[in-house]
Amino acid sequence: MTHPNLRRLMSRGTDFLGCDYAIMCGAMSWVSERHLVAAISNAGGFGVIACGAMTPDLLDAEIAATKEHTIKSFGVNLITMHPDLMELIEVCGRHKVTHIVLAGGLPPRGSIDAIRATQAKIICFAPALSLAKKLLRSGVDALVIEGMEAGGHIGPVSTSVLAQEILPEMSEQLPVFVAGGIGRGQAIASYLEMGAAGVQLGTRFVCAKESIAHENFKKAFFRASARDAVASVQVDPRLPVIPVRALKNKSTEAFTAKQREVAAILDEEKIEMGEAQLQIEHYWAGALKRAVIDGDVENGSLMAGQSVGMVTKEESVAEIISSLANEAEAALAR
Repeated sequence: MTHPNLRRLMSRGTDFLGCDYAIMCGAMSWVSERHLVAAISNAGGFGVIACGAMTPDLLDAEIAATKEHTIKSFGVNLITMHPDLMELIEVCGRHKVTHIVLAGGLPPRGSIDAIRATQAKIICFAPALSLAKKLLRSGVDALVIEGMEAGGHIGPVSTSVLAQEILPEMSEQLPVFVAGGIGRGQAIASYLEMGAAGVQLGTRFVCAKESIAHENFKKAFFRASARDAVASVQVDPRLPVIPVRALKNKSTEAFTAKQREVAAILDEEKIEMGEAQLQIEHYWAGALKRAVIDGDVENGSLMAGQSVGMVTKEESVAEIISSLANEAEAALAR
């Protein structure tokens, strides 16, 4: 049996996810689609489709296409503020999706019961210990704690602090997966020893051979160092924009302008706060597509975590998971 120490410490996570390694792929819009998700599940990890701003029909097609590439378990990440959340849950239920990850805020009323009715396991993000306890009481099956080192939408606290606060209190009660800034197996080993059931990585998988991200997008990652992945700035305190970590480019400045534009419309009372926040979400979806799919790395969004400096070449998903497992096992054996 390979990686005996790693498999022992990951057993709770692998039992929960139904895979060989409790390594989840973070849901990255336009990147975490059928090819990458299936490749990660086929390599023994756990792929997660990023639903993002997809319509129910688009998600339906994406899940069906992913099933054509793998017979292994995979999950679907749904944004809690999506206006069609209940229909998206129904789509997952029809496809018998085994795990649904809820991101972007506390689950709205009725959503947990709706997922429970599909018999899928419910995974939620907990950015603070108080919220972790609240989510446990509301009946979720597992938590992800993600620090500010992560790419994309981030909270204000670092991974290492969240892990120290939440793992001792929560890890015996339900599986907790740690995310944010993880790029090597040694870090995986340390979080497992602290009580994590597994980990979630996004940035490390962006430049996998199976990732459909544009060649220009991948090259930007190879060139970048940790300090190039910066968090966006909030312009207007009334517009509670969740900060986004991405590589610095023209798009970083354009987002500041976009916030001013939305805040001005809010001033004129032409739109509600919820609509204003959705406009910001749609902005990110469009900016990401420009970079990931079209390869416009100047005007598109280059969402990346601070572990981007550890992404130096294109490798297959199997090679990435194997090297992470080998590094973790070596650290545990020591």
